[in-house]
Amino acid sequence: MLIQPIAAENYAEWHALWQGFLDFHDVELDEEVTASVWKRLLDTDNPLKGLVAIEEDKVIGFTHFYFHGASWNTAPYCYLEDLYVDQTVRSKGTGRALVEGVKEAARKRGASKLYWHTTTDNKNAQAFYDKIATLTDYVRYDLKL
Repeated sequence: MLIQPIAAENYAEWHALWQGFLDFHDVELDEEVTASVWKRLLDTDNPLKGLVAIEEDKVIGFTHFYFHGASWNTAPYCYLEDLYVDQTVRSKGTGRALVEGVKEAARKRGASKLYWHTTTDNKNAQAFYDKIATLTDYVRYDLKL
């Protein structure tokens, strides 16, 4: 398995996986939003970054992440926003490899922390995350604008 930065030639496979990710979370986005995500992923000056997992010349997973400043540290934090692996190839280490890829990018950038969240009902993801990270006591609130 190869973990590498998202590239223009990954679009069709990324798009299919992105739609699977949205379906999993029961979310519908305008195609304009998806097009914007893709454009930002390819723009090296944009803070949104992406990695893909490739096996046998096929994209089987992706992750999106970005770096931001922190008020509790002089080094940036890295937020892993999206992580998705094709359901037909799960439990083979792809998710772990993608997280490791983000972890390596965060280390290279000098980040002091890599963090993410998941939904409370996503027990499979939580079981995986419990093996590689520490669950915190923080609760997230959203305020729609």
